[in-house]
Amino acid sequence: MVVLVTGANGQLGQSLQFSAPNYPELQFVFCSSTELDITNAENCETVFAKVKPNYCINAAAYTAVDKAEIELEKAHSINVDGAKNLATVCKLNNTILLHISTDFVFDGTASKPYTENDIPNPTGVYGQTKLDGEKAIQEVFNKYYIIRTSWVYSQFGNNFMKTMLRLASERDSLSVVNDQIGTPTNAVDLAEVLMKIIQHCQTELVEVFGIYNFSNEGQCSWYDFAKEIFEINGVKINLQAIPTSSFPTPAKRPKYSVLDKSKIKSTFGVKIRNWEESLHRIKS
Repeated sequence: MVVLVTGANGQLGQSLQFSAPNYPELQFVFCSSTELDITNAENCETVFAKVKPNYCINAAAYTAVDKAEIELEKAHSINVDGAKNLATVCKLNNTILLHISTDFVFDGTASKPYTENDIPNPTGVYGQTKLDGEKAIQEVFNKYYIIRTSWVYSQFGNNFMKTMLRLASERDSLSVVNDQIGTPTNAVDLAEVLMKIIQHCQTELVEVFGIYNFSNEGQCSWYDFAKEIFEINGVKINLQAIPTSSFPTPAKRPKYSVLDKSKIKSTFGVKIRNWEESLHRIKS
């Protein structure tokens, strides 16, 4: 079974490379954006014709939430056109598509965890392009798994954990918002659940394509997340909790974006670690 991974140099792409040796039955082909530009339909067709993948994991995305507000065309090109190109070429090659989406498809006004059946209502360009990418896939092809996730971090790439540790090495004090609630997701745990889905496809006769939520368990604020990062790494710093109103950003963040994981757990038998446990597993 051949698994083609786009966005190989991103943190999920690197996390998949980290996990790949645990799955010797799968042959992975990792493509960076220079090797496979998902915004280029012809390039997609050429790579697929050469690789002939059974599965495609789309880990390529435009994820600069604030910059998306001014780089609308670039965000749309990658998150919408790119998703559509992959769905189209997957359909031509009968390749199962695993596509990563986001909690930003929701507006954050809920008071209980979002399920896959809740109606999306993105508040910014990034969330809208990710939602439009989901829709583009669904309109083109029916053999897809769309995985919505949140607050992704890892030992790879650029993320909140690495930013906090870098800033702590440069400053004596930091202020972090404490009124946005969500769940951190270890990218390696996300990579593992993608492998679990592929294994399910190989062993089960029943097809269970569709949208699924995945993050680690539990919930916290960004302040709580930062505090745990510093405690685990033995960092002494004056950490202050502030409201979102004190830290305005070009793009509005969901105030509450905890995801309900009941569907993915019951469908694939996935056991999900608590976010604190997962964070401890990758102490920097």
